[in-house]
Amino acid sequence: MPDHGETTAILARVAAGDPSAAKALLPLVYEQLRAVAGSYFQAQPAHHTLQPTALVHEAYLKLVGSGTDWKDRAHFCAVAATAMRQILTNHANAKRAAKRSAHRVDVTVEVLPTPTGASMIDLLDLDDALKELSSLNERHSRMVELRFFGGLQVDAMAHVLGISEGMVRREWRAARAWLSGRLSRGESP
Repeated sequence: MPDHGETTAILARVAAGDPSAAKALLPLVYEQLRAVAGSYFQAQPAHHTLQPTALVHEAYLKLVGSGTDWKDRAHFCAVAATAMRQILTNHANAKRAAKRSAHRVDVTVEVLPTPTGASMIDLLDLDDALKELSSLNERHSRMVELRFFGGLQVDAMAHVLGISEGMVRREWRAARAWLSGRLSRGESP
């Protein structure tokens, strides 16, 4: 397990524009990001066009080129979760649009496993639900994103959000209940 202090120092160098720091950062965060990305592809057909490694690399390139000043490893992984969500959603939207045209397309990620892995959720339905939840409660929306797309546990979510673990547990229950109800109704905002 890499030293989180080392990761934080390298993140500061990346934010300052040090190109050698970007190369040093990837090995420190790759396994965590690859594990999260891999979970998205568990129930996908083998011939889909986007692979976990490609998702991690695309998100990573997007992040190191952003000039963001990350506070620490947890903050970087939280921002990576957002980047992966955006990339997956863009791919799913492109696939849906291509289905309406006469052109043949390969399959991309359409469903995601829930954090427990017990069931699957349509990616675009989840994205729509997160947009709706964001308008109702931004922090709850962020919690869902951190959990689904970042794989963060309670302690890491508390750190990223700057709240107590007890509050994360309470609000996660509320967010999960809202999301479950919203997705079971199959509403589109």
